[in-house]
Amino acid sequence: MVVVSIISPMKNWHKIVVLLFMSLWWPAAVAAQETPTPTPTPAPPTADWRFGVVESYEAPVDATEVGAAWTRIRFQWAEVQPNGPEEWNPKVSDGRIERELTQGRDIVGLLIGLPEWARDENGLPLGLYLPPDDPQNLWAGFVREAVGRYEGRIDQWIIWNEPDIWDKNTPGHTWDGTVADFAQLQKTAYMVARATNPNASVHLAAFTYFWDAQYGRPQYMGLLLDELAADPQAEAYNYYFDVATAHLYFQPDMIYNVLGEFRLLMSERGIEKPIWLVETNAPPHDDSTWPVPNYTFRVSTGEQAAFMPQVLAVALAAGAERVAIYKMKDLEGDRAANPEPFGLLRGDNSRRPAFNALKVATRYMAETQTAVRLRWDAVGIIQLNQIEQTTTVLFSRLPAPQMAEVVATGETAVVVDLWGNRRTVRPENGVFVVELAGGGVCKRRGLLHGGGAARVCGAGGG
Repeated sequence: MVVVSIISPMKNWHKIVVLLFMSLWWPAAVAAQETPTPTPTPAPPTADWRFGVVESYEAPVDATEVGAAWTRIRFQWAEVQPNGPEEWNPKVSDGRIERELTQGRDIVGLLIGLPEWARDENGLPLGLYLPPDDPQNLWAGFVREAVGRYEGRIDQWIIWNEPDIWDKNTPGHTWDGTVADFAQLQKTAYMVARATNPNASVHLAAFTYFWDAQYGRPQYMGLLLDELAADPQAEAYNYYFDVATAHLYFQPDMIYNVLGEFRLLMSERGIEKPIWLVETNAPPHDDSTWPVPNYTFRVSTGEQAAFMPQVLAVALAAGAERVAIYKMKDLEGDRAANPEPFGLLRGDNSRRPAFNALKVATRYMAETQTAVRLRWDAVGIIQLNQIEQTTTVLFSRLPAPQMAEVVATGETAVVVDLWGNRRTVRPENGVFVVELAGGGVCKRRGLLHGGGAARVCGAGGG
C-alpha cells in the first residue's frame, strides 16, 4: 500500500492512498514482501468506529494496536445453557467483556444455536410460534436473558449465522427450518430484544450470497425479506431488523458487487437499512504454521496482507457502514472448523504480515465520511473523503504492472507503502504518477478463473 499526502495550495493536507497490489479478483502481487520489516505506523488517537476484528478478546492489546474499534462475540445457546434455562455459562467471561470495553471497543453479540433440551420434533426451538411473552417460547427466553444480562455493555445483536447454507452435510449448516420458520425466529428476537432493551439494535443474520448464486437459487435474503414484509405489523416493528449483515471473502470485486445486490434486495422492497460486512478475509495457503494443501484460493501470506487495505476501501465504497476482519487469532479448535488460517495472529501470538497491513490501513483510512469507486478496469481507484483530507486508493487489477495517475492538488506528497514506509514525491506535469505491481491469477483448487468465470471464485466462509 502507498499513501500519498498532498499539501493543498489552498488550506488542508490531502492524502492519496495507493495500494500497490492486485485485487484478489486476481490475487495480489506482493510475493517479494512476504517477510516485511515495517517501520512504525502512527496510531490515531482513537480507533475509527467503522473498523473491527472478530474475537479481538483473544488478544485485546494487539487488537487495539491494529485499530479494532469493535468486535463480535458469539453466544452459542447450546454452550451457554447446555442443560436448561437456569444455566448461564458463556464461552467469553464477563472479565473478557469488561476488558474489551476498557479498550474502548463496541461489542456486537451473535445469538445462535439450539441445545437438545430446547429442540422440537422439527428441529426448531420449542414454542417458537408461541407469543414472545409465553414462557414456553424457549427462544424468546434465551434472547431475553442475553439482551437483559448485557444491557449497556452489548446493545448490538446479530440473530443467527448464515442460514442460507442449505446443505445439511456441510459443516457451516446452521438452520434446519424453512425461510418462514427463520422469519419467525427473527421476529421473535426483534420484539423480545427491543422490549428488553429499548436501545438494542437487532441485525439480520449474515448471508454468504454464494450458496444460492452458485446453484441458481433465489437469494435467501430476498426470500426472508418477503416473509418479514408480509407480516401485517412489519412496518410498526421496523421490518424486524435494524441492520443487514454480510460475510464475504477473498474477492474485493465480488464483495463490492454483492453488497450492492444486498442493498438492491432491500430497496426493491422499500426497505433502507445499513449494511455491515461483519466477516471478511483472504486466508493464506502457505503459512509455515498452517500449510493448506486443499485451499479455496491460492493466497500467500503477502497477498493476505494486501487484501486488508483493499477490502476496507472497497467495503466503504460499496456503502458498508462497518467492516470487520475475521479474525484476531488462530485457536486450537480452528483446524476442525476452518480449512485455512484466518487469524491476524498465529496460535503462538506471532503476527502474520496482514496484521501490520491492517494497522496501516486503519490508520490512514480513519475518519472517512464518504467513499466512491472512481475507476475499475486495469486499475482500481477508490476515493475516500475524510474530515480534513481525501484518500485515494489505487491498485492494479491485472497480472501486468500498471501505471496510475492522480491529479496533484499540492506541490509534494508523502508516499506510504503497505508496510508503513514513507517517502516524499513531487508531481509530473500536474499529476502524481504511481507504478502498481502486477501479479498472478485467481487460482481455486488448481483451476484458473478469469473474466466472468471468476464469479465461482469466492464462496463465503467463516
